[in-house]
Amino acid sequence: MLRLLSIVALLFVSTTAFAQTAPDAAELTKLLNDFLAGAGRNDAAIHDRFWAEDLIYTGAAGRRVTKADIMKDVRSAPPSTPGQTISYSSEDVRIQQYGDTAVVAFRLVSRVEKPDSVDVTHYFNTGTFLKRDSKWQVVSWQATRLPRDAGETTRQLLLINDKLGKATLAADVKTLEEMLDETFIWTQDSGFEVTKKQFVDHLRTGRLKFSQLENRNVMVAPYGETAIVRGATVRRRSAIPSGNGGADAAPYTAFYTLNFVNKGGAWKAVALHTSRQ
Repeated sequence: MLRLLSIVALLFVSTTAFAQTAPDAAELTKLLNDFLAGAGRNDAAIHDRFWAEDLIYTGAAGRRVTKADIMKDVRSAPPSTPGQTISYSSEDVRIQQYGDTAVVAFRLVSRVEKPDSVDVTHYFNTGTFLKRDSKWQVVSWQATRLPRDAGETTRQLLLINDKLGKATLAADVKTLEEMLDETFIWTQDSGFEVTKKQFVDHLRTGRLKFSQLENRNVMVAPYGETAIVRGATVRRRSAIPSGNGGADAAPYTAFYTLNFVNKGGAWKAVALHTSRQ
């Protein structure tokens, strides 16, 4: 019995050692790092070199695409946002090579930097590489997004909530257009709904103008790629879009609930509900 266990253990060790041996580890690691550096600047040539023609890519959102789909997206991508940089890096890289086939598993760190914020997202990625004509390329890829850190999300949303309030007070429509999703709806205590376009236009033209807006008792409840911000706001309006103008005689307190969704590393406000005290 002991002899049998020894043989099984020896076979296990031998198999594991073979799986972990990667003669082309240095080449594969360089290929991965070059790709991540190029992906940050949307380099089409880097993508073309990295992906095989018969690629099957399963993304973190559950979308399965081909190389042709990826190349189309890369080439049609809009110019990068001024002041924003995107970078990718790898951690805990594991390479297992089986002749002309290799499995590369690693933690991908996606970092989106803006002048006033940094968004970091982590993924577990596993790629199957095949060596053809002395060239390694990816034939299969699987990405799994890791849950966001609740503490980091809370910190980010507190800053974003404050920035949104200051932009509204200053009628900074450029900032608001970046922070509000196209589907944004503000439901007021009267039951009236205001779209993003209406809200921004009212502030731009001065039909809506705040002379005071202070957020208090703000709380954040993160839920992965979504988050809910609740609080109270003391505000006073010097102009109201009611057709003939108007203003508040005195400051008033309103309670608000603001819903956010993370899209491509940026938190976007999608819904606001306010109730006047």
